[in-house]
Amino acid sequence: MSVLRQVRSAVREDLDAAMRRDPAAESRADVAFNSPGLHAIWSYRLAHRLWDKGPQWRPAARLLSTLTRAVTGVEIHPGARIGRRFFIDHGMGVVIGATAVVGDDVMLYHGVTLGGRSLQRGVKRHPTLGDRVTVGAGARVLGDLDIGDDVQIGANSVVVKDVPAGAVATGIPAVVRFPQTPQEDPYDALFAEPAIFI
Repeated sequence: MSVLRQVRSAVREDLDAAMRRDPAAESRADVAFNSPGLHAIWSYRLAHRLWDKGPQWRPAARLLSTLTRAVTGVEIHPGARIGRRFFIDHGMGVVIGATAVVGDDVMLYHGVTLGGRSLQRGVKRHPTLGDRVTVGAGARVLGDLDIGDDVQIGANSVVVKDVPAGAVATGIPAVVRFPQTPQEDPYDALFAEPAIFI
């Protein structure tokens, strides 16, 4: 019974996160039935549980991941580690690699890749994102690097180096800047850095 309660609580939390981040969302039911990003996250959570059960469950986890990609256009490897209240807006074309780690309250837009830069097996090859990170449409975050808490990555940016907490990263390759004042509102930062528009 406690597992059912945990699942219900997690689903509610994901729905609330989606409602907060998607201005087009009209209701929890609307999001629950019509958000491919949310469907991909829920499927990932199940696949990840199977993945963590051990090697004998991993083919089933991969199959679920593949079916989810076919249905939603979102590819999340079941070995990735993703925190709470994660949201993918629009979904299509998002790829999250096997050794990626994603913190709490992270938001990705469509076309984002959290990918690797190495073909070496058995090592961490994908990025680690801190809490409250936003990654704009089409951005690529590549390699075993650290993206700090509260970072904003602009649309179509290519990030191949660590980004410290609180920074804004835009461009190809991404250039890092900090808000002009410590109290700079993230919304105001969009106007200070037009490339961040997502």
